[in-house]
Amino acid sequence: MKNWKRMLLSLTISVGLLASAAPAMAAPQGTSVKVNDQAVEYNVGAPINNKGTTLVPLRSTLDAMDVKLTTATDDTITAVVDGKTITLKSKLTRINGVTYAPIRIVGDATGYEVNWDAKTRTVLLVSKGTETAAKTGSRGFMWEVESNGNTVYLVGSMHIADDSFYPLPEEFEEAFAEADYLGVEVDVSKGADEAQQQLVLDLGTYKDGTTLKDHVSSETYTKLGDVLKKNGLEPNALDAFKPWVVESTLASLKAATAGYEASAGVDLYFIQKAIERKLPVIELESYESQLGMFNDFSKELQEETLSATLDNFDVLDSSVDQMAEMWKTGNDEQLLDFTNNFSDNEEYNKAMLIDRNIGMADKIDGYLKSDKKEEYFIVVGAAHYLGEHGIVKLLEDKGYTVERK
Repeated sequence: MKNWKRMLLSLTISVGLLASAAPAMAAPQGTSVKVNDQAVEYNVGAPINNKGTTLVPLRSTLDAMDVKLTTATDDTITAVVDGKTITLKSKLTRINGVTYAPIRIVGDATGYEVNWDAKTRTVLLVSKGTETAAKTGSRGFMWEVESNGNTVYLVGSMHIADDSFYPLPEEFEEAFAEADYLGVEVDVSKGADEAQQQLVLDLGTYKDGTTLKDHVSSETYTKLGDVLKKNGLEPNALDAFKPWVVESTLASLKAATAGYEASAGVDLYFIQKAIERKLPVIELESYESQLGMFNDFSKELQEETLSATLDNFDVLDSSVDQMAEMWKTGNDEQLLDFTNNFSDNEEYNKAMLIDRNIGMADKIDGYLKSDKKEEYFIVVGAAHYLGEHGIVKLLEDKGYTVERK
């Protein structure tokens, strides 16, 4: 695992080993759907990527899956699968008279494995039990803590992923099936809400008549213009945004070219399943706290992270591949190396890891001390767990035994 240190500042926000609320101000491209390798033709409406969640026209998609739709209300779908009536819970959306539903929830409930081919931007629905559906999947990162009759499972997420991450380990699914709560950094399914989008604009754009050019060096601004031009954009396309938004957007776009999308992220996967089960989703942080953290970075640090992204732009995708392989193999040694060499910048390291880890560990401590005897399934960025300031060490310092699963 070479060159961690050289690229850490420019990658960690978008790769999602740490923060899940970082914005990317670029619109997603079109998405298609295949059922058992047959493309679904949509005469009315079309699949859309709603900030990480793929929504599809419900009736047309179910028809292609040989599932008969009976009724669809605001949050309930009734359908007939192989002669049996099923009911599933999911928030539905109406767009221009067409009812849309999250494809992963619909696919899972009706007996299909749901995978994502990021290179062709295609959702692949494959009947479970078929040879095509059988996959090796990943190991990932999970720990278990028990105390006072309560159990907390700690899962390390990668907030962007692709279909090669799935299926997830059976241990993940079994632990989640028994959970009373799903805990995440922030509920990324709400990222498309008007309030969250307005928050990004309020925090991440200039309001005093200045532009990005007025806040970074001429060298950094020129490098940005060159990168934008090479990628078919105007050199001033991101002038309205502060450096932290520009950095995150560029790194996210580069990760997408490597085939990784938020729509396949591990935390969003479980959020969608929680919605289906009506499982309470609790946030250990908030959009306000994460975005506020980025916005509060000093002017010097914001330019440093942007400059690092620009300097390493051509090799970012290969570095994301390295991090993805680390996650899929569940390599503790590499994750610890990543964390220990996270950053030389004291301001960045304190904000991204130390302070946030303390806050999350304190909340987990509260769950373990509860007298309710419940199970919590916690999914946060994998880089928060190991190292001297990691959540595992913080919980051990509080007297808990944390077991790697």
